Amino acid sequence: MKTIEERFGHRVRELREAKGLSQEELAFKAGVHRTYLGGIERGERNPSLKNIDSIANALGISLAELFLFGEREPETEKS
Repeated sequence: MKTIEERFGHRVRELREAKGLSQEELAFKAGVHRTYLGGIERGERNPSLKNIDSIANALGISLAELFLFGEREPETEKS
């Protein structure tokens, strides 16, 4: 099952690509370093609320829209 960091990162990448932005362009608009944004997109970083808000603003979307990445995957029963 994907972690929340991986699901969030995938959503950021999906939205960035839909806007036609490079990682460098989005990072500049959001006021974060390019490598930090790359880590978020790969699910390696757990961004602060401040950085999440900055990313949403840089993408021109609401926080709610940024978090529209689907339902949690169902957990499988463990024996």
